[in-house]
Amino acid sequence: MAEAARTPGATRAGSGEYVFELAKLNHILGGPAYSTANGTCVEGDRMMVALMRMPAGTGAEAHSHPNEQWIYILEGTFAANIGGNDITAPAGSVVYIPSNVVHTGKATADRDVVFFTVKDTSHSLHGNKQG
Repeated sequence: MAEAARTPGATRAGSGEYVFELAKLNHILGGPAYSTANGTCVEGDRMMVALMRMPAGTGAEAHSHPNEQWIYILEGTFAANIGGNDITAPAGSVVYIPSNVVHTGKATADRDVVFFTVKDTSHSLHGNKQG
């Protein structure tokens, strides 16, 4: 039997499992205390991946996490502040968030943002709300 996932509700990859149909996995909040992002998450031994959606005009309040994060924007435009720097990332962009850096992010008002994200498993998918 697979170990428990670090992220509550996430799927933990077990021995002999190689393919995961994201549409059929549990849907979880990407940050229950601070974010509207929701979708699916699969965790392995050292990496986790998630496919998330943020409804238009909503997003994540200031938070940080000890694991670094990569975000690939599949649909929509992601507006963020990472360590005091404002960025705008349209579909096709990859966003890097260093470990322990306070950041915010939201979907622009015109449409939802769909993104694929990758983190190491030194911490859960969820971050720590700031302020």
